[in-house]
Amino acid sequence: MYRRPLFHRLDIESVVVFRALHLGDMLCAVPALRALRASLPKARVTLVGLPWARQFAQRFRSYIDDFVPFPGHPKLPEQEVRHEALTPFYADMCSRRFSLALQLHGNGLVSNEIVAGFGAGTMAGYCRDEPVATEHTVLFPYPELGAESERLLSLVERLGAQAVGDYLEFPLAQADRQELEASGVAPDLAPGSYICVHPGARKRDKCWPPQRFAEVADRLAAEFGVRVVLTGSADEAGLASEVASNMQAKAINAAAPISIGAMAALMKNARLLVCNDTGVSHIAAGLRLKSVVIFSKADIARWAPLDRDQHRCIWDPDAQRSAAVLQHARALLAGTDPGRQRTAGMWPYW
Repeated sequence: MYRRPLFHRLDIESVVVFRALHLGDMLCAVPALRALRASLPKARVTLVGLPWARQFAQRFRSYIDDFVPFPGHPKLPEQEVRHEALTPFYADMCSRRFSLALQLHGNGLVSNEIVAGFGAGTMAGYCRDEPVATEHTVLFPYPELGAESERLLSLVERLGAQAVGDYLEFPLAQADRQELEASGVAPDLAPGSYICVHPGARKRDKCWPPQRFAEVADRLAAEFGVRVVLTGSADEAGLASEVASNMQAKAINAAAPISIGAMAALMKNARLLVCNDTGVSHIAAGLRLKSVVIFSKADIARWAPLDRDQHRCIWDPDAQRSAAVLQHARALLAGTDPGRQRTAGMWPYW
């Protein structure tokens, strides 16, 4: 193995980063992207991701200079393959002559083959088996434990980057606020006067029952005098309506055809978010918005926000723990501690 880290022994003028995933997964990569920019400030960074992620690249333009939509791969489930676009895509990648191709898409079983096709001078990332260290390839064994953001940050640190914080971000633009105001979905809400409840998720089988969200929302509205705003995409308006119909308190249904940025602008001034394990939980972490996140399927140790004081993660696959969700929501709204204990220097899950 080379003793000097990759970033210290190469003149890196351009980097292509591959991570073709959805919102929450992309937000988990922000600490690694921030470290990459801080360590290679003059390098041009190009993100290859799912087509939707053009807006992600624009939002994080302080870390990303260019974006190229990925046409897909038969073994990656996130999108259908656009077969007619594959040859032009790889030809374009090779013509750019990147100094470094950085694989930030999992353990490399499929993605290392994809990234190798970019034709960069050097390739780095994770792999499933033994480490690889040659003149043009550096691969480290994929860590099976740890939070997703920590795994990605650890990779760029091993390549020679210095971490500049493990926190998430979600920068808001004036256009986000203007869109929210123009939409009229949640007018006349004073900052700090409401909580957000997000009952949806990209996969419906990850969702806590609407009746449970309604129960929690009603109790918090009665006890803390807060208004309840139901957030979601336009496709989730029906689910939000189902929550509202099960509530005694009058809720604002803000599940509407607005952008992710406008929804985040709405969440920014809330006192609390209650949601499923989905991308909005990472938006909340980026906004420093307190949250209670209900997990039912995903690896909670991998996908829970790092700050377990401000973001309480409840494991409830059978939808039987509304009392625990209420306990931690109350604690966050009141600024009190519900009597938990530290374990190995970290807050446990509940």
